[in-house]
Amino acid sequence: MIYWITHSLGRIVGHLFFRHRTLHRELIPERGGALLVANHVSYLDPPVISIAFRKPIYCLGRKSLFKGFLGWLLPRIQVLPVDLGKGDLASMKRILRLLKEGNRVLIFPEGTRSPDGTLQSAEAGIGFILAKGDVPVVPLRLFGAHECWPRDAKWPRPGRITVVAGPPVDVSSLPPELTGRERYQACADQVMKALAAIQLES
Repeated sequence: MIYWITHSLGRIVGHLFFRHRTLHRELIPERGGALLVANHVSYLDPPVISIAFRKPIYCLGRKSLFKGFLGWLLPRIQVLPVDLGKGDLASMKRILRLLKEGNRVLIFPEGTRSPDGTLQSAEAGIGFILAKGDVPVVPLRLFGAHECWPRDAKWPRPGRITVVAGPPVDVSSLPPELTGRERYQACADQVMKALAAIQLES
């Protein structure tokens, strides 16, 4: 119930203040397990991607956010506490379990918000999930979110935010000789290339 209330409010705010739109919706999976990968440019990223979906998805959030009111709210809107940058194996296993159960999970390969809106390098820890997930990997690129709420701004400002979906990424096509951390990093880098290939249509 709480998820649907926040989702509905998010859609209203998204359309009124950010003229939210989604392009190539036919590529967005609404059922079955899928790993959703997106660029990270703003605090707005998780909600504006979530409202692009008609059915619930899971998102990741820094463990440090789960305090006070947010500690109560975030689990109820399907946000998972995680610290992938420090080898949070328990969280990774939980994500893989959710994928296996047929859920859609959103991750940000860059790990943290871009300071200038451009694509950053991916973290190898994300690559572990990409390599082990055994589900479709769907890239989603955000345009306009950085301009609406950049990393150094205290408050958001109105603008246009667009979510553009790209074709699934086949991380299983990597050379078999790549193993361990090297393979995980290659998976993450391949996803970043797929995100870079997505362009905003006029």
